[in-house]
Amino acid sequence: MSKSETIKVAFRLRPLNSTEKQAGRSVCCVAHEDEGVIEMQYGDSSKRFTFDSVFSASSSQRRIYDVTTAPLVQSVLEGFNGTVFAYGQTGAGKTHTMEGSIIPNTFEHIFDHIALNSAKDRYLVHASFFEIYNEEIRDLLTAGKSQQNSLELRESTDAGVYVQGLTSTVVKSAAEIDAVLQNGNKNRSVGSTLMNSQSSRSHSIFSIVVECCSTDEHNNEHIRVGKLNLVDLAGSERQSKTGATGERLKEATKINLSLSALGNVISALVDGKAKHIPYRDSKLTRILQDSLGGNTKTVMLANAGPADCNADESLSTLRYANRAKNIKNKPVINEDPKDTLLRGYQEEIARLKERLAHMSSPEAQLGRSTGVENSAAKESLPKLEQERHDERASLQKRLEEEQKARMDTERERRELQQHLVEMEAKLIVGGEIASSATKQEAALRKANQELIAKRESELMLTRRMNEQEEEKLNLEERYKDVATEIKEKTRKLKKVWGKYLEAKSEIKDMEQEALREHTEMLDTIRELNKQLKLKEFVISSFIPPQYALLYDDAEQGGRAVWDEAREAWTIPGLNTRRGNRLRERQASGRPETEFSREMKMVDSNPRWRSEDIVDLELVMPVQKAPAARDDPNTIDAIAAILAIDMDDKVDELPLNEIRKSRQKKYLKAESSSKQKQKRRKDKAKSRPTTAAL
Repeated sequence: MSKSETIKVAFRLRPLNSTEKQAGRSVCCVAHEDEGVIEMQYGDSSKRFTFDSVFSASSSQRRIYDVTTAPLVQSVLEGFNGTVFAYGQTGAGKTHTMEGSIIPNTFEHIFDHIALNSAKDRYLVHASFFEIYNEEIRDLLTAGKSQQNSLELRESTDAGVYVQGLTSTVVKSAAEIDAVLQNGNKNRSVGSTLMNSQSSRSHSIFSIVVECCSTDEHNNEHIRVGKLNLVDLAGSERQSKTGATGERLKEATKINLSLSALGNVISALVDGKAKHIPYRDSKLTRILQDSLGGNTKTVMLANAGPADCNADESLSTLRYANRAKNIKNKPVINEDPKDTLLRGYQEEIARLKERLAHMSSPEAQLGRSTGVENSAAKESLPKLEQERHDERASLQKRLEEEQKARMDTERERRELQQHLVEMEAKLIVGGEIASSATKQEAALRKANQELIAKRESELMLTRRMNEQEEEKLNLEERYKDVATEIKEKTRKLKKVWGKYLEAKSEIKDMEQEALREHTEMLDTIRELNKQLKLKEFVISSFIPPQYALLYDDAEQGGRAVWDEAREAWTIPGLNTRRGNRLRERQASGRPETEFSREMKMVDSNPRWRSEDIVDLELVMPVQKAPAARDDPNTIDAIAAILAIDMDDKVDELPLNEIRKSRQKKYLKAESSSKQKQKRRKDKAKSRPTTAAL
């Protein structure tokens, strides 16, 4: 049975940025690296949070990797699954930590291990890169964003949760895998907000799979597979601070919903009493299902800003990370799995070698060449003299066919040889990919990592001993006299009372934080309702009712159907991927004067054009503008929208009223059309015919 272990949580504070320095902001968070404590001044009280490791603004990128991620990557190389994900407010430095510290050092660590390993071991490394944007999974390794289609999540008993149709690239060096990363970063969704000019608008996951085939002393092969997920989460946002509107607001809403689902999963796992873990509430939580409470070793890197203007967000991140410390996983080694890419490559190489050996054997060549000669000799002896000429021509033809067959066989052998070389080139043999100088550098880095790991282990033991001494309340301790007993018990009572007041203050702060989040959520809902109301008004004003009804729910008489697999509304028969391309207009048969044809060549005025009418700019009737502006129906509709926008008490849209109004318009138009057709028929019947006249 696998041994359970808790998630490792590290916390990093970034330095003050230029905007915060210019505004004269002060520091409210301080990192005590030796104690593993983040101390925060929040209002009049001081709060302390303990983590596995903490890093101040002066910590180097290399040290952060060696302390937090190097042991995890080493476990992945041994066959475990691992996940590293960065969490924090937008602009807290998550992408800087992942792309500046974790990811490049991980690449170096993996190929250093391969270079220093035994030559008997063979490795296959392949990588994939995708993002979750607005709850849609996009492959970042495709040619361009225009070709990125939404991928689907699938689940199986062997592979767990995986992305179907995801591109996987085989790599052989740190430079090649870094090129894959840079290629994917070009397709990432980023945008500008008031808090970050290059804000990530999606969650990105870079996956590395390392397959190793090793041989034991009995020449038996064993395959180990380790998978590492490097997750860069999008930052949590508040609309009041980021100033997001329109598409940015929609992105922020999706990001906050997925992070809220992640928080619910963490809370359910920590609670221990929950009967259901809501992994399916978001695609992010489904992908991280094995990393949270599953069979994966997990490291969480929480990031925050030290400025006092972000105190609420930093405190929320500290509490979030503090809850995650209590999640327990049960990691297992992936030994001899069935569907490994390395096993398939080895079987293909063995098959190619067998075919090449059979094709190049002398017995096959001898049998193929002597067969024609013997048969020709046996058949040519009883022939007459006048048939020798024909027989010679037949033998010449057979010889040409034999030479052609040999050439085809040689060409096939060369193709198989080239294919074999390509297949073997994808496999990495331990100890053969680096020079002696590179191996020495890799060995030095490995020794440094081991030294840092020992130092961190000593610090962790010291912290645990200090915590046990502080929390130890020995009620059966013997005292010399009554005064000493009173003094010691008074000290312990003060300590317990202080913890009680701290817990009471924490509850009050959490209630205020929940109230702030509720208010922020209501503001976001109002903003989204305002945009939805505007779109409904545009639809009801400019789209004919008989067409607008098609976009309603099927239960309301429309054609829109909810797709459970894609988690989106779809309209059957409507292909939106082809774009809104108009049909080419044919040349009209409208007559033109000679003057019009001449003016069209020298003047760009649309009045001289007889084709491509759809490209012309509309000329609005100026004389009708006052009448439209003074229309009571238009004034009332606009006034209602403005009143709803300014009224904070209105939280719901009268969508049913708008839908009923559209239905009434459609029914009224349909009834009027039928009445007109009936009147035309009656009028046609009442006319006297030509014969009667």
